[in-house]
Amino acid sequence: MTHALSEEPSVDIDIEEIMRLIPHRPPFLMVDRAEDYRAHRSIVGIKSVTINEPYFVGHFPGRPVMPGVLIIEAFAQTGGVLMSKSLQVDVENKGIMFISVDNCRFRHPVRPGDVLRMPVEVLRARGDVVKFRGRGLVGDKVAAEAEFAAMLIDVPT
Repeated sequence: MTHALSEEPSVDIDIEEIMRLIPHRPPFLMVDRAEDYRAHRSIVGIKSVTINEPYFVGHFPGRPVMPGVLIIEAFAQTGGVLMSKSLQVDVENKGIMFISVDNCRFRHPVRPGDVLRMPVEVLRARGDVVKFRGRGLVGDKVAAEAEFAAMLIDVPT
């Protein structure tokens, strides 16, 4: 993803467009909408966390907390939306695969009723591999943070 930095206006992305950009579907779709998309640079994913999420049945009864691995998955899906839209990925023939996570920290629980805001920025892009930094915010509290990478692949036919 080579590009010149420009000051283009930010764009918001609704759920219908998200489902055109990445293949995930409920109950595994972890991004409800996105704000402040800037091609090849950054995006803010939004996940409205509700008690209806299927994982709350067992994580944890009486003390529901969003699993950390699903927060990181939400970061990865947000990065996938950024990558797919920036590169105009042909989702019928190409896929975006999460390939690594580094420097992951969980700092504050995410609970039903929370809105998880996920600013994700591109750290570097080389060929079909993009490295990102993501943070998960609930209000002014950092819930989680990580660096992660994704790769554009051919989808087997």
